[in-house]
Amino acid sequence: MASATSGARRFDALMLYGVLYLVFLYLPIFLIPLFSFNDSIYVAFPITDFTTKWYGEMLEEAALIQSFFNSVKVAAVVSVLATIFGTLAAKAVTRYNLKARGPIIAFIMIPFVIPGIILGISLLVLVNKLGLELSLYTIGVGHLLIAIPFSMMVMISRLEGFEKSLEEASMDLGESAWSTFWYITFPLALPGIISSLLLTFTLSFDEFLLAFFLSGREATMPVFIFSQLRLPTKLPNVLALGSCILAGSAVVIATAEYIRRRNLKGGRQSGLGV
Repeated sequence: MASATSGARRFDALMLYGVLYLVFLYLPIFLIPLFSFNDSIYVAFPITDFTTKWYGEMLEEAALIQSFFNSVKVAAVVSVLATIFGTLAAKAVTRYNLKARGPIIAFIMIPFVIPGIILGISLLVLVNKLGLELSLYTIGVGHLLIAIPFSMMVMISRLEGFEKSLEEASMDLGESAWSTFWYITFPLALPGIISSLLLTFTLSFDEFLLAFFLSGREATMPVFIFSQLRLPTKLPNVLALGSCILAGSAVVIATAEYIRRRNLKGGRQSGLGV
């Protein structure tokens, strides 16, 4: 009886900790859409009145919208390329018995652990030495350096999680390497690929330090927002855009979870059918 009471107390304490942690984590995020409807340029309580005018002004803020699309373009390209290279690298280190597997993985992970400000300065010096113009392309290259290791780690954990005998059986039955990858490896690795795309997209979309050093006349959204913080009248438009991004992120996450569950359900049904 005493043991059950002690277990219930530990459970209640753990639940309380979990609730407080979630409040600490998400309450500041929920304040963004709340103040985006506030009829005041100041982020402070009490809220004066309800308004949607900031969303209208956001759509008229050409520089803000352009910076958003710049971030989307860079993040989309980076996520696709990083996932491709990360998947190939993960495939190599999981399929083949490499003697120097540890050092190879550590070498690929170096850009991910270097402080962003050091990496940004180094890339800026390199770009200047090569005589290249700062643009979205240089930002994309910088983001790619830190996104590939991230994607590789995600894909390693996924590719190590299924039986390699399935690929061997496919090859023994006469399928080519490409057919084996497309019909066996790709469906099994799809949840990891989706996770890699989403994580690297997010990593690139909200990255600031590298974009700050490598941006030219075309700024990404984090760089543009940083430049607008000294202007209080511009903050409500940023909050409105942030609310739209939160809504879009929720849709993307829900879609990804639906695809993941559908893929797992299809895999189980296929296994039962066999």
